Amino acid sequence: MAEARDVVRIPDAKVALSTASVYPESTATAFEIAARLGYDGVEVMVWTDPVSQDIEALRRLSDYHRIPVLAVHAPCLLITQRVWSTDPWTKLQRARAAAEKLGASTVVVHPPFRWQRQYARDFVDGIWRMANETDVRFAVENMYPWRYRDREMLAYAPDWDVTKEDYRHFTIDLSHASTSRTDTLHMVERMGDRLGHVHLADGRGSAKDEHLVPGRGDQPCAEVLEGLARSGFDGHVVIEVNTRRASRAEAAALSEGEGTGRHVERYLVQFWPAKS
Repeated sequence: MAEARDVVRIPDAKVALSTASVYPESTATAFEIAARLGYDGVEVMVWTDPVSQDIEALRRLSDYHRIPVLAVHAPCLLITQRVWSTDPWTKLQRARAAAEKLGASTVVVHPPFRWQRQYARDFVDGIWRMANETDVRFAVENMYPWRYRDREMLAYAPDWDVTKEDYRHFTIDLSHASTSRTDTLHMVERMGDRLGHVHLADGRGSAKDEHLVPGRGDQPCAEVLEGLARSGFDGHVVIEVNTRRASRAEAAALSEGEGTGRHVERYLVQFWPAKS
């Protein structure tokens, strides 16, 4: 009979695929791949793909593939400055509405760019106001300084290190932690029980946000997963990796059970009891 210390508690967390992981392929492709590989759901990155912006189209994809939308990533990127309005608060309101209509529990949001001065001044209080109006979690994501050669620019406000502010929920992105050259495990510790969402990826500490497949960089992906499993984490673990250099043949192999998709799954099986 196993002793109590040997019993592994299966986490309640679900494992999802970010639609950003198939870029430059479409949002629809992400749903198909997530269903074929057995993910628990998807996180929809709202960007320039019209389908990612269309709630009814997303609902049809979800129903057809029988794969739920677990999270909505608000359009916070430089390339999405005009998606769902140019007003950042309108973007968040629409992201919340999308999450509510699709049954997603989380909206992922980046801290403002420094040049969004009024938005940045009001951001912390505004996120709290919006969080108090819904059951959807607004999980603010850690970012990183922008670097070029020997220069560093602080592009986000109040700070790229979101643990310096008082937010109800956080998203930790391990690729962003690598780019910022911060101690990921200490960041997870600072987030504590406010950590509600994880973007699982890897990095090598370069100035470029790499989003490598877990195990191909120097981030403590295994340690993070093991710690979440021990703590009873009930948020989402989202695979957000860069496959832009994958060939069409590799993309086809991914959907047939080889390549990046299965590499990630083998990694999760090893370190995440819910997938074993």
